[in-house]
Amino acid sequence: MYNLILFGPPGSGKGTQAQLLVDKHDFLHISTGDMFREELSRNTPLGQEARSYMDAGHLVPDEVTIAMLRKRVDQHPDVTGIIFDGFPRTDPQAAALNELMEEKNSQINALILLDVDADTIVKRILGRAATSGRADDLKEEVIRTRYENFVNYTSPVFDFYDNLGLARRVDGTLTPEAVSAEIDAIISNGLDAD
Repeated sequence: MYNLILFGPPGSGKGTQAQLLVDKHDFLHISTGDMFREELSRNTPLGQEARSYMDAGHLVPDEVTIAMLRKRVDQHPDVTGIIFDGFPRTDPQAAALNELMEEKNSQINALILLDVDADTIVKRILGRAATSGRADDLKEEVIRTRYENFVNYTSPVFDFYDNLGLARRVDGTLTPEAVSAEIDAIISNGLDAD
């Protein structure tokens, strides 16, 4: 089983690359955003708990998010690997994810950062705004704030996994095919090592 964290700022191509990995390797793609939307729309107990925090304007606690992740992993025991997209966002979340993987007698094999500069992100997101329907895709200043938030608050997770020897950078400004080839090389090297 090969488990990876697909990491990068909004608009870096994580969704595109995740779908390519699912198609090639039959990995399970766990997007925390999609996971939250599903739990909320189905009004599950975890969704209700998350909603209580969100309705009060608070962040959903890590333990609720981890419980959702655990549920999703438990629902798919026979997958060849898992792509974590949108999680972890902090060092405590990274530690909690590592603990979850250990409970499952598994591990995170790599964090792959799709490295893309702010100007490219702005251009991409403004380009997708016409089809995304997301209000936060329409204004350059909002996009730049989202990018800065990623750099300031989330990128320390790269260092967490780098200290474990698991973090890799891929130039996310390359074509989707070239990015995919680099990711496949990282995965192949990891699978060969097992």
